[in-house]
Amino acid sequence: MGGGPGGLYAALLLRQAVPDAKITVVERNRADDTYGFGVVFSDETLGAFRDADEPSYREIAARFRRWDAIDTFYRGTCTVSRGHGFAALSRRALLAVLQQRCRELGVTLQFERDLTSLADLAADGYDLIVAADGGNSLARRELADALAPRIDHGRTRFCWLGTTRPLDAFTFLFQQTDSGLFQVHAYPYDEAMATWIVECADSTWRAAGLTDADEATTVARCESLFADFLRGHRLIANRSIWRTFPTIACERWSATVDSPRGPTPVVLLGDAAHTAHFSIGSGTKLAMEDAIALVAALRDHAPDIPNALAAYEEAR
Repeated sequence: MGGGPGGLYAALLLRQAVPDAKITVVERNRADDTYGFGVVFSDETLGAFRDADEPSYREIAARFRRWDAIDTFYRGTCTVSRGHGFAALSRRALLAVLQQRCRELGVTLQFERDLTSLADLAADGYDLIVAADGGNSLARRELADALAPRIDHGRTRFCWLGTTRPLDAFTFLFQQTDSGLFQVHAYPYDEAMATWIVECADSTWRAAGLTDADEATTVARCESLFADFLRGHRLIANRSIWRTFPTIACERWSATVDSPRGPTPVVLLGDAAHTAHFSIGSGTKLAMEDAIALVAALRDHAPDIPNALAAYEEAR
């Protein structure tokens, strides 16, 4: 469930680990729909991708924008920290690579299929449902009694944008205003574009009159706020609403759903199971690493799926 990077990666890895398995990815959106801008990985993460599936790693690496610095702008000065290994690419490009790799391996991709219940899949007779359906996971909601999820919303407000301003490093900006302090978390993902996340305290957001801001208002206000740094470049919106960050954690990562064949195991992956704030980790990285661990557990414990899911949860 879910055709994001975590779901696609789990599917292509599982197709190789269990070659005779029938694997289907079900995604509610179109193949080329994506929300967000760039995806960033560390050198350590890239090594794990190379070991897990070298063909997709080569295609991903060919599209990377690489850098090794962090630039922090505060009160008119820039502090530079070097020696960090990072690489990024657009989320759209990453999805295209993983979709193509799935097709090469014989994974069935179903787009524009909007599930209303886990029963929709359980009735199809699958041996396992991998719920990689994001922070608003249908599977997590339906199985909440068994999974015992906790969702804590942060106190700050943030908005996810893109920019045409070229960047050469992770970039952190701090801008004091009469309403309070705004900060930017930004990074390049190709030669022409960068991710641009604006964050502020709830009190600052309210004092700045942003409580009812639509995308056009948000873009205009943020372009004005960071005009000196943007140097005439634009900010780009893509479902860029102001929100608080949900920290998601689950007591258990797997459960079962009833089907005509009996209980069908369901396991969570990526944001469906957990989230990490954008300032400390990449949700995409974690989801793809979950996929590696899940497939390794299923391979090592085959054909005992319950034990495999327990091993996966313990490992992650």
